[in-house]
Amino acid sequence: MTNSTSKTTVPLSRFVKYALVAVAALGLAYATSAQTPAPAAVPKSSAQSSTTAAKKPAATGTAAHAASYDRALLHPALLKDKAPDTYVVKFVTTRGDFTITVTRASAPLGADRFYNLVKHHFYDNAVVFRAVPNFVTQFGISSYPAVSAAWKKTEIKDDPVSQTNKKGSIVFATAGPNTRTTQVFINLKDNAFLDKTGFAPFGTVDADGMKVVEMFYDQYGDNAGIDQDQIEKTGKPYLDKGFPKLDVIKSATIISPAPTAVPAAKPKSTATTPKSSATPKATPKTTPTPNQ
Repeated sequence: MTNSTSKTTVPLSRFVKYALVAVAALGLAYATSAQTPAPAAVPKSSAQSSTTAAKKPAATGTAAHAASYDRALLHPALLKDKAPDTYVVKFVTTRGDFTITVTRASAPLGADRFYNLVKHHFYDNAVVFRAVPNFVTQFGISSYPAVSAAWKKTEIKDDPVSQTNKKGSIVFATAGPNTRTTQVFINLKDNAFLDKTGFAPFGTVDADGMKVVEMFYDQYGDNAGIDQDQIEKTGKPYLDKGFPKLDVIKSATIISPAPTAVPAAKPKSTATTPKSSATPKATPKTTPTPNQ
């Protein structure tokens, strides 16, 4: 009987040739994959990257950035300078720059408070956490929980409303009568109806600057669930994680007249953390108001 296997056997030399080709192909594939770099991390803004790279709890991150704020802000009772009759503040933001001219006569108490906050860089690194199209854009909660805690119960009395809430005017937000602390809003249109509810404008954004203000990210909406209490307690990491597209105030500086330098107050070792305030927070309403 003829052996059928002998009729289909591949010559050894041909088998070796195929094997060598296969091995060479595998070697090339391995070499190619080894030389391919890993995908680069998605670029992030400097304000967000520090929080993400650390990958630590918010409290730890806050402690790590403690040196980023003026320690004088931990002692609001000492920041009582009287503002100049007129002064100009330059804001540098993730959308661009703008200036605000403050006239003390418009709202003396508000102008003085704003002056002291800006002088000690309270608004640096703050997030524009609320932007309602065709209404207002709002900011003024510190990115540092220790600073927010220090200013929790620092309400000032209301100023008489002497200027109308026109487009471009800056005003302190409130939680009721005589509750102004640090939050402010800028009117995106003429909101004269706010005049009757005690909102006293104290300054105005320059015309070109309003183009920047109007670009602040506003697509999360007023009912997005941004919790002001959480911003105060955990700082900027809370907003970076849940609302990463919000714009940031990189710095706010008095540029005219230049303020007199004052040594920062040293924190006392026995100082205690101010208790949380019972100040009510803004809740979604049918008719939005610039409350804090």
